[in-house]
Amino acid sequence: MNIAAFVFSSWSENTYVLYDDSKDCCIVDPGCNSEAERQTLVDFIESNGLKPVKLVNTHCHIDHVLGNKFVSEKWNLPLVAHKGEQVVLDNMVSIAMMYGTPYEKSPDISEYLDEGEYLSFGHTKLEVYFTPGHSPASISFFHRETKQLIAGDVLFKGSIGRTDLPGGNFDTLIASIKDKLYPLGDDVIVYNGHGPTTTIGEERRSNPFLV
Repeated sequence: MNIAAFVFSSWSENTYVLYDDSKDCCIVDPGCNSEAERQTLVDFIESNGLKPVKLVNTHCHIDHVLGNKFVSEKWNLPLVAHKGEQVVLDNMVSIAMMYGTPYEKSPDISEYLDEGEYLSFGHTKLEVYFTPGHSPASISFFHRETKQLIAGDVLFKGSIGRTDLPGGNFDTLIASIKDKLYPLGDDVIVYNGHGPTTTIGEERRSNPFLV
């Protein structure tokens, strides 16, 4: 599995395109909210001959859903996420107004994923883990063969997701990291929602919120 990362919006959110040799691809957490950012995403997909087959949110905070409507309509894709994130998505219009952020209303979640299931596209299957705490029903995706983890805003390099937003809980987030992510192995590469990649081992050893 290959991962292409794009940093979008004033929140510097990481949008990911996952793809394999089948040329099918999965767009995760599209944060593009300008014409230039949308075109960057389209150009990458078209120049590499990729076919988007999945639109997925790790969670539905505003910076991760800004491009949902565009991606859904551009490639005729339903939104895939945990059903527990719909309540977050329902508040996005008012949240966007509060931040003064242009927002094209996302489609509702119409395909659900939960722990024990798989996110599948092309020849690729990623294991789904339920990792709440930053949001009420965040999910993370693990590709065991390449030891790559798409973690949303659960775990960052030297930090963790904030827990002061509605549905957040510090103890729940720490449990998600230690009980769900740590067992995946120290050499697992973590692709997070903001900032550079890290590894499980690096964060286990030095993350001030976890040591």
